[in-house]
Amino acid sequence: MAPPAARLARLSRTASFSACHRLHSKSLSDEENLKLFGKCNNPNGHGHNYKVIVTVRGEIDPVSGMVINLTDLKEYMQQAIMEPLDHKNLDKDVPYFAEHHRERCSVHLGKPQEAPACGNAL
Repeated sequence: MAPPAARLARLSRTASFSACHRLHSKSLSDEENLKLFGKCNNPNGHGHNYKVIVTVRGEIDPVSGMVINLTDLKEYMQQAIMEPLDHKNLDKDVPYFAEHHRERCSVHLGKPQEAPACGNAL
């Protein structure tokens, strides 16, 4: 008799954070930047409220009944999202954005990763 197929599930958790940045191109003059980006080119930056949904998919552990321990996921999101990004100036406080356009938050956060301590995918 074949072993039962693994039970798969998805679990999502939402986090919200606020951050600021400035739209500005070093290859343009100050006047060209102002014309292109308008108020988003303010030297002091402008802010956004971001919502991130992290989904873990994987096999349900037959002993715990969980895809991932919610406390572990919460701690991971705190370290990976909240601490580096919440209430930060993305231009100055987050190294990734020194080299990449600040509007690429979804690219930065959207890279698939392995969930800590469980082997399931985020």
